[in-house]
Amino acid sequence: MATLGTASAGPGEIDTGRLSVGEARDGSEVGLPVAVINGERDGRTLYIQAVSDGDELNGLGVIQRLVPQLDPAELAGEVHVVGIVNYYGFQVGEHRNPVDDTKLNRAYPGDVDGTSSERIAAATFEAATSADLILDLHQGSTSCMIDETRVRCGQRHRLHRDCLELAKVFDCGYILDQKGPDGQLARAAPDEGIPTIDPELGGSVGWDESSIQTGLKGVFNVLYHYDFLEGDVEPREQTRASSFEQYGSPAGGLVRYACELGDEVQRGDTLFEVTDPFGTAKAEVTADADGILWRHRRLPQVATGEYVCSIGTDIDDY
Repeated sequence: MATLGTASAGPGEIDTGRLSVGEARDGSEVGLPVAVINGERDGRTLYIQAVSDGDELNGLGVIQRLVPQLDPAELAGEVHVVGIVNYYGFQVGEHRNPVDDTKLNRAYPGDVDGTSSERIAAATFEAATSADLILDLHQGSTSCMIDETRVRCGQRHRLHRDCLELAKVFDCGYILDQKGPDGQLARAAPDEGIPTIDPELGGSVGWDESSIQTGLKGVFNVLYHYDFLEGDVEPREQTRASSFEQYGSPAGGLVRYACELGDEVQRGDTLFEVTDPFGTAKAEVTADADGILWRHRRLPQVATGEYVCSIGTDIDDY
């Protein structure tokens, strides 16, 4: 019998339920929506979660499309899903958990007796680390960005090669291979011996069908490659970046980009210019290094010093 919260499924069965993470301000129980798909044949366990940042919805779009397509009769092993991790942030469309003003994906491995976010992190960390592989689905929040997969354990970690393989199999086409901040699930779970990746499925808040389909294909790539489903996938060569260069605006005004997301840039190339409301150029910003335009702000208006874009650097093919 496979269980997650109140969801319980025998071999060849699927069930949904709730994972209790405490009580709301009115005293009612708060439960995260969960699903368990238990294959008829033995195999590994894949854990998938989404919306640990409450306004990052593309991962939920992946799950909404994934679960109805999974047939336990065709599956080897188990798939465990937490559809919405940041319950409170999701309810109000905010990135952080408004109960304790915390970015939940900085709270892992959590604390069962801690703050609201720490308790949610503890409950989902326990669920995640009972699996053999972990997919923590994200997106670029309010920024516009390419679809990418992040490896956050650090290149000296004992599981780095396994996490990098998982990222390549997921196959967004781009990999950010850079050690993440403390408290990220993709940073904490490898310490427990579980290969974990953090797919960032586009940006600009979200319900973007193109990025959702990229994520859905990525999950199925994992299911095929790791023998949950019968079939083969051949991961393509991907572009890997190991660091970022961030650029702010030297003037206030409106940003006009000189290149598109995913474009290669050379040192000295123009990245963007800033104009006044009447189109007169006030400033031009050029690249300090070779790389790829990875991410940029969604809205054009900027104040002096405000973030504009990021260039992925230290690029290679993997």
